[in-house]
Parts: sequence; C-alpha cells; structure tokens
Amino acid sequence: MDCIKLYLKLIVYCSASIMLTNCMVGPNFHTPASPPTQHYTKNPLPEKTVGQSQHFNMGKDIPAEWWTLFHSPELNDLIRAGLANSPNLAAARATLRQAHETLNAQVGSLLLPTVNAQVAGDRSLASGLAFAGNNSSTLFNVYNTSVNVSYLLDIFGGSRREIESVRAQVDYEQYELIAAYLTLTSNIVTTTITLASLQAQIEATHELVQLQEKQLTIIKKQYQLGGASETNVLAQQTQLAQTQAFLPPLEKSMAQSRHALAVLIGSLPSETVLPRFNLNSFKLPRSLPVSLPSTLTQQRPDVRASEALLHSASAQVGVATANLFPQITLTGNYGWLADAPSNLFKPTTNVWGFGSQLLQPLFQGGALQAQKRAAIAAYEQALAQYHQTVLQAFQNVADTLRALELDAKTLRADRKAENAAKNTFVIIQKQLRLGGVSYLDLLNANMQYQQTRINRIQAEALRFADTAALFQALGGGWWNIQGGLLR
Repeated sequence: MDCIKLYLKLIVYCSASIMLTNCMVGPNFHTPASPPTQHYTKNPLPEKTVGQSQHFNMGKDIPAEWWTLFHSPELNDLIRAGLANSPNLAAARATLRQAHETLNAQVGSLLLPTVNAQVAGDRSLASGLAFAGNNSSTLFNVYNTSVNVSYLLDIFGGSRREIESVRAQVDYEQYELIAAYLTLTSNIVTTTITLASLQAQIEATHELVQLQEKQLTIIKKQYQLGGASETNVLAQQTQLAQTQAFLPPLEKSMAQSRHALAVLIGSLPSETVLPRFNLNSFKLPRSLPVSLPSTLTQQRPDVRASEALLHSASAQVGVATANLFPQITLTGNYGWLADAPSNLFKPTTNVWGFGSQLLQPLFQGGALQAQKRAAIAAYEQALAQYHQTVLQAFQNVADTLRALELDAKTLRADRKAENAAKNTFVIIQKQLRLGGVSYLDLLNANMQYQQTRINRIQAEALRFADTAALFQALGGGWWNIQGGLLR
C-alpha cells in the first residue's frame, strides 16, 4: 500500500512540476492589434447632422439598453418579450453550456490521472498438459480486485494546448450568444420601425386614393358637360389605378413584418396581438455615442468570435508540434488476487505494480509533419478570416455613419417639400373660398401634399432604422449588461 501511495505522490509531483515549468511547444497566442487608424471614414465626421440634428460623440460609451433612447414603451415591452422567449437565444445559451461541459470533460481526461477500480471473477478448466504434462484437467477460480492508475505526463504541453483550443471554442460560443442577442434586439427595433413606417404610408396612400377618386369624379362630369376630353378621363383613371396598385405591396410588407415581429418575440403569428405603432411615438436620439476605432474590435461580437477561432487554431499548432516529441505514460496498480473471495484482502494475496512507458515517434510516413503543416495552414486561414471580419466591421460602421449624415439631408429636403406642398394647399384653400381657383386645383394641391408626405415618412423611418443600425454596428453595448446574458 505504501508503494502505490508513493507512486501516486510521484504522479502528483510530476504534474505540479510540469505545470510550474509551463513548458509548452507551439506559438503563444496574442490578440492581434487593432488597425492603426483614428477615423472610420476618409473625411472627418461633422460635429452634427443637418436638419433635426444628431450629435456624434466620439469616445462615448454605448448604453446596454440602447433601444430605450427611442423612448417607446411599446418597443421596450417587445424587446423584453423577445429576450425572454426567443428560441435562438435559448439555443445559443444551450450551445454555450455544452461548450463549457466539453471543456470540463477535456480537463478531466487530459490533465488529471485516470483512476479505475476493478473487481473480477473467473472460473476456468485447464488441461493438465499445459501444466504438469498429464492428461488430467484442472478446474480453478481466480478472483481479483484492484485500483489502476494511468497518467500521461504533459511534458511538452500537448494536452494543455488542446485544453487551450477547447477553451477558445467556449469563448467563440460566448460571443456567438452575444451576437444572437444583438441581432435579436436590433431586428426587433428595425422591424418595429418598419411597421410604423408602413402603417403611415398606407394611411397616406388611402388618403391619396380618395383624393384621386374625387378628382376622377369631377373630370368625368366635366367630360359629360364637354369641359374635358376623354383623354383626361383615361389619364386620371390610369393615375388612380397606379396609386391603388401601391397598396397591396405595402399591405403585404406590413403583414410579413408583423409575422416576423411575432416570431422575433417567440410567438406564433396567429396568436400574437401587436400594438399599433406610430412613427411620432419614437424619439430620435439626439446624442449618438461613437466608439473610438481602437476599441471597435473589442466590442464587436463577430470580431471577438473570429478572434476566438484564431486562438483555437493557434493552439492546434501547438498540439501538432507536441505530437512530434516523446510521450511518457506512468501506470500503476494495487490490489489482491486469490482463488476464493474469502482469501481476498489478505497480505499473502496482495499484488501491485507500477511502470512507465516512453513513446517516441520515429516513422509515421510523414503524417505528423503533414498534420503540423495543416495546422499552420488552418491558423493562416483563420488569421485571414479575422482580418476580413475586422475590415467588414469598420466598413459597417463607416457605411452607417455616412448613411446617417445623408439621411439627415434627405429628410431635410423631404420636409421642405412637404411644408411647401402643405403651404400651397392652404393657399389654394383660401383662394377657393374667394373663387379664384377651382375645386380641381385644390385636389391637385392636396395630392401633391400627400405624395410629399409619403416621401417624408420613408425618409424619417430610414433615419430611425440607420440610427439603430449604428448601435448594432458599434457592438450594442453588451459589455455594460448587468449579469444574466451569458447564463
């Protein structure tokens, strides 16, 4: 018993010495440096956008619940429902738990000794020729109970590199969960804004149809009285039909958006009652936090996930390198061997043994070197993909920032056109009361006003959506969440 205890202590001391010396072949992973740039776009951003101004605050942190900046209680309720019920989030959390347990299993199997208890009994009939050279047979029993210990010394760090690779996979799944969270919240925001925009466009189009129907009625009467030609009637019918043709696609998009929003919050489209959204109920955030370019790679979950894959690939180079070096395995057993259960655990039936084995690959047909070259190639691939992900992240932010700047100009122009058309309509109303214009002129002015109104609605919705896209492009402030997300 003392011998096996000594052997187990030897294993522990060897393990501790290996951990302390930290001898691991292969590259040590370092997070790639952020791109050396101070700007997202070629030309510096303006301090604020035109029109209904939004200020770009460089270096300001993003709040965790950035959607609350739109000041819509209905939107906040939908996001809470989505975070509570989304199957995608549930799946991502389960995948993360699976990765954690896989890591635990690898740690237990690679870094700790294997200890097994064994109890066996055997009854055999053997020919006497095998023993005494006579023809009589011998019937005998063998009973065995023992504890077996085996431990692979991780001298060159192959096991620890494997653990490092698996731990990087856990990081990858963690950032995949964060990405799912960010995608879900952003999609709920943009889908809600789309619904509000479509609702407003449908209302304005219905009003436009009613005006054109009134106009068609007047032109038909004028035609009957000889005051208008048949061509005028046909032209107005064409315009009315074209405007009516706008409604089915808008209604189709609205229905699909409602169905999509129901699924985003984890409900069936047939069972979900959504509130009626109005663009006027959303408040455009005036202050837009813009992270510094040097911090973007640490905030974007897609970049961090790509970095985790790169880390895993780096560790696999170490695994392939360690496989080229000798492997030393220590084994030991302690137990009893007897011909009857009653004789077990007696000093005379005690058996034990310990040993070691060194395995040095000499010739594998070039397989081990090929595996190392393959691991290096996989690392280079992961590195190239990481750089591509970073480039796309910076492009995403640059596109969104410029979109916000140009959205503001578009909205300002559409607002001017809408105000001008509205003022024209008001003036013609006054002129009609004084008999200076016809009712047909009033309808024309009102139709022009409704058309500019639709254009303004579209531009306003686009500005809301691009504001949400900026928060998403900058990472969504997940690092400020107070617990709960990664569980």
